[in-house]
Amino acid sequence: MRMSKEAQSQSITPFSNDIAPRLLPFLHHSIKKYGKLSFTWFGPTPVLNIMDSDMLKEIFSRINEFEKPHPKATEDLLVSGLIMVEGEKWVKHRKIINPAFHYEKLKFVVSATCSSCEEMIRGWKTQSLAGEVDVWPDLKHLTGDVLCRAAFGVTYNQVKSILPLQQEQIGLTNKIFQFAFIPGWSLLPTKVLRRMKEIDHKVKGLLEDILTKREKAMKEGGVDDDDLLGLLLKSNMKEIQESGHQKGMSIEDVIQELKGFNFAGQETTSVLLTWTLILLSNYQNWQDRAREEVLQVFGNNKPDFDGLSRLKIVSMILNEVLRLYTPGFMTMRTVHKTTQLGDIQVPPGVVLLVPMILIHHDPEIWGDDAKEFNPERFSEGVSKATKNKLCFFPFSWGPRTCIGQNFALLEVKVALTLILQNFSVQLSPSYKHAPNPLLTPTPQYGVPLILTRIGLNSSAHI
Repeated sequence: MRMSKEAQSQSITPFSNDIAPRLLPFLHHSIKKYGKLSFTWFGPTPVLNIMDSDMLKEIFSRINEFEKPHPKATEDLLVSGLIMVEGEKWVKHRKIINPAFHYEKLKFVVSATCSSCEEMIRGWKTQSLAGEVDVWPDLKHLTGDVLCRAAFGVTYNQVKSILPLQQEQIGLTNKIFQFAFIPGWSLLPTKVLRRMKEIDHKVKGLLEDILTKREKAMKEGGVDDDDLLGLLLKSNMKEIQESGHQKGMSIEDVIQELKGFNFAGQETTSVLLTWTLILLSNYQNWQDRAREEVLQVFGNNKPDFDGLSRLKIVSMILNEVLRLYTPGFMTMRTVHKTTQLGDIQVPPGVVLLVPMILIHHDPEIWGDDAKEFNPERFSEGVSKATKNKLCFFPFSWGPRTCIGQNFALLEVKVALTLILQNFSVQLSPSYKHAPNPLLTPTPQYGVPLILTRIGLNSSAHI
């Protein structure tokens, strides 16, 4: 706690992408002192740090032996669904949800992002006249807004009230994490925990209401169900018809999945877009190259689904941002019986901690410029950049790779295209570089940017 407090008490000046000591100071210190395969304690829990590529492949592919640690009651109130479930339940949920995230089915993400982004850009055009704009609150609102439109299209207005509730929950969860290692703390009826439960109850109630109405409308055939919720319900109904109720998902299961989409989809996408804008503001040559490509592919028109796959430079930039500022900067697994991993035996109850951010920044893997922003390293694709080692996995790896990966990348590409068509972005002199290790690395002091309007006239410009 002391090391974390100290690390977060000052910003990184001058600007540097060496953010691991600020996000994971204790872990960074331990690995530096004891090596990449080293052992420590979190309170009463033994923790083994794993950074070896072959071991990581085993951990992420043997999902029935290396499971996620059982969530604490408090975590369950925020993150649920596929992110947390294990075993047979995970297999069932993944099978039912997969069709909704099929790449071709995600065309609705493009139109949803265009609609939400246009509103944001209109606001920025007014604000930018007054000087700098703190874009962080707007980007959080944008990704939440896109999720509402894309996941719950026809019930968009009903679901908007969930966003501020989940944002409040994220803030409360960060407070809870400070006490997470005190045994029994999560069982005390503290003010924070009571509020978490209240919000959880409200969110579930709102989602249940939306679900019931949507199911009824679908049965009556009076609804366009090509959004995420519609595709998920269709897939679930099909599974129940073909294999019986035992094989389908219950209303409670669907609600938990929707909560998971809302949390993961909003939080991770907003930080990816935020750090991308910060890095492009700091590395103007890459911003110019990205804008040149965007104008070459789309001209001044709105981005379309097919054109997005032609954005090679933008994809290289996003991969480099995901490497340097990966949204999930660490993950954990545990074993329930003695398990062989590489040439070591892991006793039951040990937590295996995978510090993604340290692997993504490791000079032994990435070279002397490991902490430099250099999208060129991804010019021939990920496998060439990683030399086929498992050392770049921002969306996890193996069977449990994040199901929302394509959704997130499509959304960020559309938003970035529209922003680059409308503005040139620079860091404001008041910007403080201070990634904060909440559930994802968030900008501790906001993101004040100087937005200069680009004078082009077209349908893409509002």
